Amino acid sequence: MFVQDITSTFAQARDFTSQALTAQLNRQQQVVLRFSQYTREQQVKLTQLCQQLDGIVQASPETLTVLLTQAAARQMTAHWAQVFQQQAMVQSQLTQIMKQYDVFWQAGDHRFNLTQRPLIYGIMNITPDSFYDGGRYETMDDVLAHVDEMLQAGADVIEVNGQTTRPGFTEVTPEVELDRTLPYIRAIKQHFPEAVLAIDTYKYPVMQAVVTEGVSIINDVNAFTDDPRKLRLMADSRVGLLTMHSSRDQEYHDLTSSMRQFFEQNLADLTRAGIDLERIALDQGIGYSKVAHGEQDYVMMRNIDEFNYLKRPMMVAISRKGYLGLLLGLKKEDRLQMTLVTEAAMMLKGGRILRVHDVAETKQLITLLSRIENGYWLATNND
Repeated sequence: MFVQDITSTFAQARDFTSQALTAQLNRQQQVVLRFSQYTREQQVKLTQLCQQLDGIVQASPETLTVLLTQAAARQMTAHWAQVFQQQAMVQSQLTQIMKQYDVFWQAGDHRFNLTQRPLIYGIMNITPDSFYDGGRYETMDDVLAHVDEMLQAGADVIEVNGQTTRPGFTEVTPEVELDRTLPYIRAIKQHFPEAVLAIDTYKYPVMQAVVTEGVSIINDVNAFTDDPRKLRLMADSRVGLLTMHSSRDQEYHDLTSSMRQFFEQNLADLTRAGIDLERIALDQGIGYSKVAHGEQDYVMMRNIDEFNYLKRPMMVAISRKGYLGLLLGLKKEDRLQMTLVTEAAMMLKGGRILRVHDVAETKQLITLLSRIENGYWLATNND
């Protein structure tokens, strides 16, 4: 038997059906596989397996074509030997095919496989004016205790913030931001040496200082292209980049198309500067529209799957934000449940990095949704 991935062939065709299918394959993260050189008995077993994986199947004596979700195709790969004991070469072919769809994020010494599991990105604000927990963690003991709590609950990354960028924020100097963050970065590294540290900053002097402090990720709301020094610094470092789209200074006639253009151009600028694509993750910039917590935020929550074609991990950054106050009248302390609903909707469309205040609840969310996404009933498991 032989298998090949024909997913990309539809993008090369110019007819409407092929173009529409290509868009669906990207958004819904699906693959089209074509099997050939099988016997009649093998065709029957293969058809049954594809149907168990909820695939759309078209079979003839010569070829069998199936449309599957990427999750289902990985299940097929994992269980292949239980169905076809003498077809190890096909399993190897399937393994190589599915490797093409793995999305990795390289951040310093850490290489996260975002295909296997979404990343929990815990927020550690050390600012007096952050919108949700500003001023809550005022002492070193408070900060370290909260970091320990987040790590124990399952946080993969701890992000330290010394400058809020909430709507209407007041800028502080790089010196103030470093005074707020460096002591805590060093203390967290000392007490939790295995912790993966990030910083949320748009200032070059701060980036320059933290690169040598063991920070693995830099999150820039200005997308790293507002200062050419940032590009040189990033190219010479190994940190992971979280690059954000912002529309606070403009309105769009076509938001989704404009965001596509932004990310394509931003990725081109960053990689042209010598930054490996695998080091880059994306953030839509929810909450950074010209009208704070306006209609654009909801478009971004809905259209996150429009960017799956870029094959870069997309951040879900909506934790307890103000849209829940304006739309539902919820106070900051009452927004957890609806935050989780929004995160679930965006994760199911491809959001792979969840930036959150509430780590334990997010871990439960990811565990449950991941189990559902992989909930295929393969009768061969019970033979």
